[in-house]
Amino acid sequence: MPRSTPELAAAIDLGSNSFHMIVARIQDGQVSVMDRIRDSIRLGSGIDENNVINEETQAQALECLKKFGQRLADFPPGSVRAVGTNTLRNAANSGAFLAQAEEALGHPIDIISGVEEARLIYLGVAHSLAVASQQRLVMDIGGGSTELIIGGDNGPIYMESMEMGCVSVSRKFFADGKISTKRIEKARIFARTELEPHVRTFLRLGWDQAIGASGTIRAVKKVVTAAGWASDNITLDSLKQLVEKLATFDQISNIEFDGLSEERIPVFIGGAIVLLATFEALGIKQMEVSDRALREGLLHDLLGRLQDKDVRDASIAHLAERYHSDQAQAERVKQTALYALQQICDKLGMDYEESEQWLGWAADLHEIGLDIAHNRHHYHAAYIIEHSDLAGFSQFEQRFLAALVRSQRRKLPVKLYKELPKRISKPVKRLSAILRLAVILHRSRSDTPLPDFNLEVKEKNNIELCLEPAWLEQHPLTHADLEEEINYLKSIDLTLGLCQQDQEPSAKDSNKAR
Repeated sequence: MPRSTPELAAAIDLGSNSFHMIVARIQDGQVSVMDRIRDSIRLGSGIDENNVINEETQAQALECLKKFGQRLADFPPGSVRAVGTNTLRNAANSGAFLAQAEEALGHPIDIISGVEEARLIYLGVAHSLAVASQQRLVMDIGGGSTELIIGGDNGPIYMESMEMGCVSVSRKFFADGKISTKRIEKARIFARTELEPHVRTFLRLGWDQAIGASGTIRAVKKVVTAAGWASDNITLDSLKQLVEKLATFDQISNIEFDGLSEERIPVFIGGAIVLLATFEALGIKQMEVSDRALREGLLHDLLGRLQDKDVRDASIAHLAERYHSDQAQAERVKQTALYALQQICDKLGMDYEESEQWLGWAADLHEIGLDIAHNRHHYHAAYIIEHSDLAGFSQFEQRFLAALVRSQRRKLPVKLYKELPKRISKPVKRLSAILRLAVILHRSRSDTPLPDFNLEVKEKNNIELCLEPAWLEQHPLTHADLEEEINYLKSIDLTLGLCQQDQEPSAKDSNKAR
């Protein structure tokens, strides 16, 4: 069932150079931007030699997020998507910072992979294009990474994220602010080296239209058109003239161009070199510039989730098919798990719609590890889930799902739960208990429906499972597994009680979804 669509939604991009927020009205399936807020935090420049975001930069970032939070004070849960990109993917203290950042913002913040960032960028750009039936090359130069995507009307075809951006390249080759032809050449060679492994694939796929989608590329367009080096789109010749002109400045602080904002100057040279290197490596002659990017992609992705067009469903189905999951068994486990969830969800204080989604996905994938080996298959499944590129999922979401699947049998991974962010560790434990019971009840892998059962919450951490005595007698292995489960669940402070039903269920009860 589609969820109710909020009137207003917001998307936040915690980039390595700037923090951006857009607020939009959602009406009749359309997204209309109402408000944009941007703050040049330069998170990537605040990384020290130990790969730690320094306190000054953290303080500046948190102050910005408090402002964003004030704007979003009345937004209900699920109407805001906030994501961190390259710097937060890589910083050693990103976990500790995110805990403070979420408190300041008042909404969850997810870290997304470079490939997921690329997908969302393409989604944002594609929704702004009027011309259809063209294959496109979309480029986004961020503060710490650059994304390149080949796509068409049905979405991305090939995506890459490279560890080079306007902030990172500027810091790497111009840290002291000095500019020279030799340094520019070293930076250009570095960018070409990063691109080299991917050039052949991009050229083989080809494109009809090249589109740039980032603050850096928009700034380059303003500069080259203001200088008269290009009339509309960015061209290879205009980029060469731009970089030649940059070489005439001795210091970054002396850079001055018509159309270039003062706050963009410290990282402009790095971005311009990355763009030139990409034009040269891929043979791009000209590039159009879009004013849409990651934030707009986040909004459209959020709208899809709300309208029951969640790309994550397709990712789960693809992964299950790729690793030859037994669909019949997965469906048995899913229906029983969801039936159990219906009975205890409210008393455990869990959101049913969200819990149903995660529990269903976990059931779909809980046996994919068998495609590698039966021994420790739950470990294999968890590894696949956490380390695959799953469209639509953030890194936290993949860790959540991996932890849930990892927890399906034998000893519960208590140490793993402690390493998870607090906002997901408790739901993982509760959903794991339900998934484990469903897996145990379907140990025989039989198509014969289970008898009706009752699952109740007796106290805060005390649940009781009631089954027919005759069924338990006919399934001694399952009965033994349930007895053993009592001890396993104690490790997460959950008490499981077993009881036997006194009477046979009615025909109506027996037909409940399990």
